[in-house]
Amino acid sequence: MRHQLETAENPASLRRIAIDTVSRVEGHGKVTILLDERNQVHQVRLHIVEFRGFERFIQGRPYWEVPVTVQRLCGICPVSHHLAASKALDQVVGATQLTPTALKIRRLMHYGQILQSHALHFFYLASPDLLFGFDSDLSRRNIVGIAAAEPQTAKRGVLLRKFGQEVIRVTAGKRVHGTGAIPGGVNKAVTPEERALLLADIYRIVGWSRDAVHLIKQLHAQNPSLYNSFGVCRSNTMSLVGTGGELDFYHGSLRARDANGGILFDGVDYCDYSQHIQEEVKPWSYMKFPFLVAFGKRNGWYKVGPLARVQNCDHIPTPLAEIERREFVDYCGGLPTHAPLAYHWARMIEMLHAAETIKDLLHDDDIVGQDLLRSGVRATAGIGVIEAPRGTLIHHYRVDEDDLVTMCNLIVSTTHNNQAMNEAIRQVASRYLQGRELTEGLLNHIEVAIRCFDPCLSCATHALGQMPLALELVDAEGRLVHALARNGDGSFACAAD
Repeated sequence: MRHQLETAENPASLRRIAIDTVSRVEGHGKVTILLDERNQVHQVRLHIVEFRGFERFIQGRPYWEVPVTVQRLCGICPVSHHLAASKALDQVVGATQLTPTALKIRRLMHYGQILQSHALHFFYLASPDLLFGFDSDLSRRNIVGIAAAEPQTAKRGVLLRKFGQEVIRVTAGKRVHGTGAIPGGVNKAVTPEERALLLADIYRIVGWSRDAVHLIKQLHAQNPSLYNSFGVCRSNTMSLVGTGGELDFYHGSLRARDANGGILFDGVDYCDYSQHIQEEVKPWSYMKFPFLVAFGKRNGWYKVGPLARVQNCDHIPTPLAEIERREFVDYCGGLPTHAPLAYHWARMIEMLHAAETIKDLLHDDDIVGQDLLRSGVRATAGIGVIEAPRGTLIHHYRVDEDDLVTMCNLIVSTTHNNQAMNEAIRQVASRYLQGRELTEGLLNHIEVAIRCFDPCLSCATHALGQMPLALELVDAEGRLVHALARNGDGSFACAAD
């Protein structure tokens, strides 16, 4: 059972409802809800319960291993980590400017990743809720149910993702955990035959992506009150934007807006990210809580990802996606929307933009060039930032004179959205669960709110440092033998049976 009721170890005899684990997301997490005897909600929290120590065990490794190693954080978005690390280490090898061919191959790889990841999330993970209803039959709420009820929708979702994976294979060498990007450029050229293979399908892919935008617009039109009010949490937003204010997934400067759309900062060199972003540790999650330094922990939290990017940019530099962006902005009355369900609409606009960009890159003859590498004056540190499918991704490394990594700091997309996800599920719990007998369908509303952000929980639980950590030793009968806990302040506590 994913939904468990517990009463022990809760103050004032509150019941503890555990959604363990959250389904249809990448990685492992759970939600706990504390209720009193009248089913009034007292607390709702998203707990990230898996732990990974990439920031520490990458230390001491040669820097050239890093782009291949860090992508093992995740099997869903390895390309994002692969490229962010490569961008950071470009600075270490002195490649201040890549060759046109290397830059465009990296962009092609990245936009293929955006396409496949957005297709995976929308069609496989989110669409069962959207097409069947949040409290529909549990056995139907999956990709198999979609294939039975909407075979064309399911087939297109599969083929859209397959195409994105083919783009990755052509540019990175493999569909998952490829090796195409290296410090200073790329190590694999795109052949004319590979380009022709992708060009044969790209116009169909663009068409299907546009149809996906129309599908999510229809769902909004059918139930606007739900889509516009479900789990709304007003916050700041942040993303990269290009030099002309355009949507750019691969490169740009940092821009942040407040909840009303006003500019908080703009044109910030992402190498200065640490002056604007800090992370807070809380004792009940292995995922940190970033905030904008100028506004403090209480008011500085923010959202990233498709909903932030589509509203944060000034325009999208491909024609079909720009038309859809303008309609999205007009639908919201020109003011920012903070409705989590609007993430899906923005995500499909981005998928369309990715398809259009792939088409343009495939028609560029630089994409089949042979000049792949650059280098220059050696440096001891590098910072790489890209817009991963789920939002802004930051990789920061220091390297010593022996070419070994001495420091690694990663702030991933899902970590940026941590507070926003917690706020969204609190809003949903207050609206749908308050005072009611809980059912699986009602609890799924909580999961729907989390899935809007398309969290990658594996990526988000990488740090060590002073975060809280609990270890338990149990015997063959499941009895607790010994427990050791490190608190958020670094202190330790132990217990023995």
